[in-house]
Amino acid sequence: MNNTRVKVIGAGLAGSEAALQLAKYGFDVDLYEMRPLKTTGAHTTDKPAEFVCSNSLGSIDPTNASGLLKQEMTILGSYLINVAKESQVPAGNALAIDRTVFSQKVENLIQKSGKINLIREEIEKIPPDTPVIIASGPLTSDSLAADIKQFTGSEHLHFFDAIAPIVEKDSINFDKAFYASRYDKGEASYINCPMNKQEYEKFYEILTNAPKIELKEFEKDAKFFESCLPIEVLAARGIDTLRYGPMKPVGLVDKRTGIENYAVVQLRQDNVSGTMYNLVGFQTNLKWGSQKELLHAIPGLENANILRYGVMHRNTFINSPSLLEPTLQCRKRKDLFFAGQITGTEGYTESIASGMLAGINMARFLNNEDLLTLPDITMLGALMKYITTCDKKHFQPINSNWGIVAELVADKKIKKNKKLKTEMLSNRSLDYMNSNFNI
Repeated sequence: MNNTRVKVIGAGLAGSEAALQLAKYGFDVDLYEMRPLKTTGAHTTDKPAEFVCSNSLGSIDPTNASGLLKQEMTILGSYLINVAKESQVPAGNALAIDRTVFSQKVENLIQKSGKINLIREEIEKIPPDTPVIIASGPLTSDSLAADIKQFTGSEHLHFFDAIAPIVEKDSINFDKAFYASRYDKGEASYINCPMNKQEYEKFYEILTNAPKIELKEFEKDAKFFESCLPIEVLAARGIDTLRYGPMKPVGLVDKRTGIENYAVVQLRQDNVSGTMYNLVGFQTNLKWGSQKELLHAIPGLENANILRYGVMHRNTFINSPSLLEPTLQCRKRKDLFFAGQITGTEGYTESIASGMLAGINMARFLNNEDLLTLPDITMLGALMKYITTCDKKHFQPINSNWGIVAELVADKKIKKNKKLKTEMLSNRSLDYMNSNFNI
């Protein structure tokens, strides 16, 4: 048994998963978390593995990119994906969780491992002369970020992530709102607030004229991650942009009327008891008074009790193509690994996946074993390859998607059939994973 202790910085999704993986391989872990001694402005608890933005990890369908990643992680033995399934709330074909239940279960796993020491302390510098996984997340403290910058010799990139509001279910007007999932896929667990053309245009006018929270001087060159744009940024692209984005009505028919409306606002369950719902795609940096006016202009939410307003916060990530191997090992220092959103992986599932891989590979490194590198026919392998080999000058965060996976050797007919193509890509990956790893 190797007696080396490993330090993991950050008890978020990636850090918690990495620590649990190391414990499984018999290593003692010091897991550092600066909360509650130092807050981030986005987290609301001091619990490990807290979900900050949405409560959804995305699709569970293996023919969806995120769904395939979850299947691969299950095969590799992800702890947090299993906990997510145990903490699940209804969300149609998606894996959504009760945040409180999820974090508590993760904390219980950490405590019961017998190998992980959870230390409430801010780490301001990369620890020398000891194996380290940095999973400090997109809200890395200024002091640690400065030390990482000095160590890597490269500039950090910044973009901004926005959080959607949450409302109380009992305050929703179901004379107007209705339950449905798009195209009736999965359970009809989404609450839908329909709009006609006149209602939508009124909503759009309020949104585009609403005052925003002023950015600080250093934030004014903000770079937004495309899949998590504030709704006001999307709206600025044109009056119909939202109707083809988060408010698209396609496939959502109110069975009471048989109507597919002009626009629809969807709400997704946020906790197990079903008392809280978040507005899908409504990340925002509007002032709170403006948010209240905007939400109350949505049919069905006229008297909604807003439990959490949307906020926007800074995210920090390293230039992974310059710094990391596809194993997440630092090229400059072999006993240093990075994991989570600080690597440029975007999304909850992706953060857990990178933490899992960093934990596995740190254990292999310390045991003098070959590190795990998955081929780019798998979603996890493709994601790691992309963030560590793409264009260094224009590197931006990315989540799992079919565009990064190795192409099929197939005829043009198959390539043009999107459904068949994704099924074949998914089956190719799962065949590889099941053939090479124990379930």
